[in-house]
Amino acid sequence: MLFRVVRPMRRDGSRFPLFVQRIPADVRHKAVGIKLAIPLGEGFVFVTPSEGAQAVRFSLRTTEPSEVKTRQALAAASLETVWEALRNDAPVHLTHRQATALAGELYRVWADSESRARSVAMVHTPGVGWAPDTESHEEQEAHWAAVTEMWERVAGDGEAKKLEKALGPIVDRLLLTKGIRRVDSASRALLLTAFWMALRDAFASRQRNAGGDYSLDPKAARFPEWQAPTGAPKEKPKRGASKNSLSGLVEDWWKEAKRAGRKQSTYESYRNSMARLVTFLKHDTASRVTPEDIVRFKDHRVQSGVRPKTVKDSDLAGMKTVFGWAVVNRRLHSNPAEGITIKVGKSRKLRSKGFYDSEAIAILKHAREFVPGREAPKLAAAKRWVPWLCAFTGGRVGEMIQIRKEDLRREGKLWVLHVTPEAGPVKTDEARDVVLHRQVIEEGFLEFFERSKGGYLFIEPKAGELGVRNAVKTARNKVNEFVREVVKDKNVDPSHGWRHRFKTVGIDQGVEMRVLDAIQGHAPRSVSEGYGDVTIKAKANAIARFPAIDVA
Repeated sequence: MLFRVVRPMRRDGSRFPLFVQRIPADVRHKAVGIKLAIPLGEGFVFVTPSEGAQAVRFSLRTTEPSEVKTRQALAAASLETVWEALRNDAPVHLTHRQATALAGELYRVWADSESRARSVAMVHTPGVGWAPDTESHEEQEAHWAAVTEMWERVAGDGEAKKLEKALGPIVDRLLLTKGIRRVDSASRALLLTAFWMALRDAFASRQRNAGGDYSLDPKAARFPEWQAPTGAPKEKPKRGASKNSLSGLVEDWWKEAKRAGRKQSTYESYRNSMARLVTFLKHDTASRVTPEDIVRFKDHRVQSGVRPKTVKDSDLAGMKTVFGWAVVNRRLHSNPAEGITIKVGKSRKLRSKGFYDSEAIAILKHAREFVPGREAPKLAAAKRWVPWLCAFTGGRVGEMIQIRKEDLRREGKLWVLHVTPEAGPVKTDEARDVVLHRQVIEEGFLEFFERSKGGYLFIEPKAGELGVRNAVKTARNKVNEFVREVVKDKNVDPSHGWRHRFKTVGIDQGVEMRVLDAIQGHAPRSVSEGYGDVTIKAKANAIARFPAIDVA
């Protein structure tokens, strides 16, 4: 069974559930004294079983029911990988590519000057020294001090045998997360050298950042994706993400769906839903799932306080898709989620979905008067300008956050913003042009634009599509929190409030609906509306009708 006696518990005096999983008797003696890096939220928690420990225990650090289940499932799956690695501890051979890929995971943490995420690497406490990270808050300065001290210790020791003391424990912890207890001597040397080179490059990247250079990291792309060796215990079909496991179905579906253009956010939603199902059923075998199991899971989710619409559009939709794919690909005989749905009542509408004029004025004034504090410069710029851009483009907050300098151009007297999926996630995956409103220009956005360096105006993403998505998500949440400082009404969405207001104002000004849709990136309402293009001229005429907002 994949998840052995796993359950959340409540601790006296704490509002957070406690993760508890018994350590299997056959590996308990092998686990003693090993620092285990267990995924938790955006980072890791570290646990070192003692001689008398019977179970692994730690706080799940959240009270949200669905997130508790997700974290519990992911932690349980991770520990199962560790237990299997301890059972099958014959040395594994790694290629140079695999060693470099593994080092890349550490590089992405060490090189990130903005992230406060905890890693399997290390944390340095002044006056105490190096230790696995067990704190929930780690300052950037401490992280930088850790990288600096580590590099000073190993800078001149490029030979593998000299790196073992400093880097060996880090290598061991990361190997265990991949289901590998030991590697052969040749692979060990490859890993230590690869980690040393990763630290060298990360240190150089952080130094560039300290000097004000935040251009795209040229070294980040050198690390390949991790591909587990054939001898690793995790690859055994009887355990983990096998072909007959629920988690394995999601991963295999995603390999095909990704090439077909499905979005990363869809994959994450489906993966999390399947992880919750695994936790609920207490097994990970796809062929054992019945329609009755899906009905029970659906009822359980609703009774746990999850909105029926979320269960229908996220959980059930994901399971129907993944199980349906499995049937088509001869992995399952039938789809256990087929035909199962949930009645979603119409929610009460307590107010307009768009910002009122008074709210729009308050937000724009709040942005205009914003004085940066400890925020990164680009996050401060996002708080200053993203609300203004959303107000007069009707764009999504994330679309405005991922604007690059090259996405703004001049056409005659017009300034045109190019919203494109090349920059980051766009819901329709279709690029569109938006003409800037005169008030955005008068507010000084072009002066900010001219002062900005090339690349993204409001984020500093890590390399790759996932890096951009994560950076956009983080900045979007911060901007939404910023808006919430002046718009307290929970019945209006801080992101979509602008899109609804834009449509309302456009209708008031007599702008044709098709033109409004083209500006906002809404799909055509009929086949006939899909013929012909809404030109820059038509969009400019529409934007010109929008009245200025009297922020003064």
